[in-house]
Amino acid sequence: MTNRKRPKVYITRKLPDAVETRMRELFDAELNVDDKPRTQPELVAAVKTADVLVPTVTDRIDAALIEQAGPQLKLIASFSNGFDHIDVDAAARKGITVTNTPNVLTEDTADMTMALILAVPRRLVEGARILTDKPGEWAGWSPTWMLGRRIWGKRIGIIGMGRIGTAVARRAKAFGLSIHYHNRKRVNPATEDELEATYWDSLDQMLARVDIVSVNCPSTPATFHLLSARRLALMQPTSYIVNTARGDIIDEDALINCLRQGKIAGAGLDVFENEPAVNPKLVKLANEGKVVLLPHTGSATIEGRIDMGDKVIINIRTYFDGHRPPNRVLPSRT
Repeated sequence: MTNRKRPKVYITRKLPDAVETRMRELFDAELNVDDKPRTQPELVAAVKTADVLVPTVTDRIDAALIEQAGPQLKLIASFSNGFDHIDVDAAARKGITVTNTPNVLTEDTADMTMALILAVPRRLVEGARILTDKPGEWAGWSPTWMLGRRIWGKRIGIIGMGRIGTAVARRAKAFGLSIHYHNRKRVNPATEDELEATYWDSLDQMLARVDIVSVNCPSTPATFHLLSARRLALMQPTSYIVNTARGDIIDEDALINCLRQGKIAGAGLDVFENEPAVNPKLVKLANEGKVVLLPHTGSATIEGRIDMGDKVIINIRTYFDGHRPPNRVLPSRT
């Protein structure tokens, strides 16, 4: 690359300093120092002049935007594991390659999933708030006060047994949970044996039989509101649901109704259907101790973000060295 013109790279959000420094060393990189989300007109201007667009999950790179790209835009190197924010088919029609950053956030997201699995039944946030929001009101230990639910010995049902779902299963098994899962296809027998996992080809049947549901599948048209009002109604009134995947996989209004009516015991949510907006009814439920809410921090570790940046850089360098990027996202074959 040193003997050729450096590609012009447009980065939509603030990235870790180490990543941005390397970007500036290697490319003609335009940074977003104040981390203000780019407006649609700014994105339009970027795709008309940049050789590479580096968006994040908060940027909608739809067909209308891609259609306005200039002929020089050759690569959309997303700083993300998911790519549902990009119209990959529209990019392919325009001759633009799309890449992502897979296999980086697996362990971090699984850690946060496990944290929510512990936090919701054991009422961790609710208990912590008593000490911080009402100082002096705690009367001390009592045998019947702030009782939660044990997770050891319970059944967890994992929706989506990919890398993250499998990592969650390994953690859950170590905590004494019985592993159940629903996936498009069964995992390999060695993994099933290792996890002592039970496969359910029927999501409905699994939901009715587990104590904790963990959502770990990708967001696709097929998984939109996968957990609908009908399916949520199948869950036991003593069960909990945790979502660290994407908000639109759960029908949020239906979930709120189930929680308010006591049809589900509680929920832990790191993602929301209309991010960054959070439904005020969910906030109210959180204040009542029925929900734990986190601001989409499942993958938010310094190490993870730097690893993501390294993958973006590798994808850009590989492409402009004339090779296929290692993390290319293929268009659909429909």
